[in-house]
Amino acid sequence: MRTYALVVLLGLCGIAILELVREQTGTPGFFVGLGLALLPVAPLVAAFRWVGRAAPHSWAQVAFCFGWGACAAALIAILANSFATQWIAAATADPSYGDQLGSVAIAPVVEESAKAAALLLVFLFRRRRFSGPADGFVMAGFTATGFAFTENILYLGNAFDEDVENGTGVLNSVTAATFFVRGVMSPFAHPLFTVATGLGFGAAALAVRRARRIGLPLLGLASAMGLHALWNSSSDLGESGFYVVYGCVMVPVFGLLVWLAVWIRRRRLRAVAGELAVYAAAGWLGPAEVPALASMPARSLARALARSTGGRPAGRAVALYEADAAALALLRHRARSGGPDREPDFAGRERELLRRLWLRRATAGPALSRAAVLEELLPPCFDPLGPIGALGSFGSLDGPLDRPLDGPFKGPALGLVPGPRRSDPAPSAMTAGPP
Repeated sequence: MRTYALVVLLGLCGIAILELVREQTGTPGFFVGLGLALLPVAPLVAAFRWVGRAAPHSWAQVAFCFGWGACAAALIAILANSFATQWIAAATADPSYGDQLGSVAIAPVVEESAKAAALLLVFLFRRRRFSGPADGFVMAGFTATGFAFTENILYLGNAFDEDVENGTGVLNSVTAATFFVRGVMSPFAHPLFTVATGLGFGAAALAVRRARRIGLPLLGLASAMGLHALWNSSSDLGESGFYVVYGCVMVPVFGLLVWLAVWIRRRRLRAVAGELAVYAAAGWLGPAEVPALASMPARSLARALARSTGGRPAGRAVALYEADAAALALLRHRARSGGPDREPDFAGRERELLRRLWLRRATAGPALSRAAVLEELLPPCFDPLGPIGALGSFGSLDGPLDRPLDGPFKGPALGLVPGPRRSDPAPSAMTAGPP
């Protein structure tokens, strides 16, 4: 019911915001703005998908974040900003002061709060989706990309309408200048602001104390508002104010954001490799699968190999296997570092993920193992006939899946994982059951 309600809500907000934008820009300006605003979307979406590929998010989740930013957050922002600007102009009898104050003080607070609402909803109702700063990074990026998309339609549509009235040529047009500033120089502006909020929510997901779970998102939101206000005030700092803020603040912060994205991705892949080695030792994964699952090129190659031999269903099975393996590794990583307060239902979720891996292992295991060989991820002394080869000597565990882990939350590390029972038949490509 919540899903259906959200879909209906976002649909109504989308219809309302598109009609409001069309009224302000005119129909020709709306379609011109729509076409130009689509151009920066694809690179931004690809960039945030790249960050999140180490532990893939569902399309429904990222679609919700993008839709909230493009529809609900944009509608809230345009209505609240218009009301506040008109009220300030009426109270001060100075329309220019109302526009200036609304741009610097009102818009950052309203817009960043509206975008943060999407992260808050996921944080409250889909807490499992927040496994750390990486998830906040990705979801904030998609939300801000959707918001910037709708805002660009408005700005570019108004610029085109102004050019039509003045009869300006294409090269000297306001539309070209607006697209250059918003679509070429600073398409990352809104994502950069909102990522600060996302990182706050991601850090809060790892926090144990309630004060930190509340304070970290608020700190991230305040940082987003501050950066947004500084960016909006750059046009009021003189002729060179925009270039000073852009070169001294936006570009360095963007560089820091890129470095942080690369670091988050590498850190997640290291966590995947470390935690999956435990399951490989217990027999749930093949020894050659672990390095393949910790390498994005090997994952992609494994999907391609599966599609070449088994068609699209096989490629889809490998993709789901990779996503479940990454989710399992991060689940154990959080439980090992946070204890029962962070993952109270660890045993049930681990059991379910292991069952799903077992069902697809006959299809995904060979593809991943071959990808590891082709990508030269295995050490020279690796023994493919051994239970774990040269990846380590963890021993072998046998026991039923429902046997509890040995002290899963005692000490700094979880207990060893029980392996599949030897009496269980090996899974096949057509019929496979849970161990």
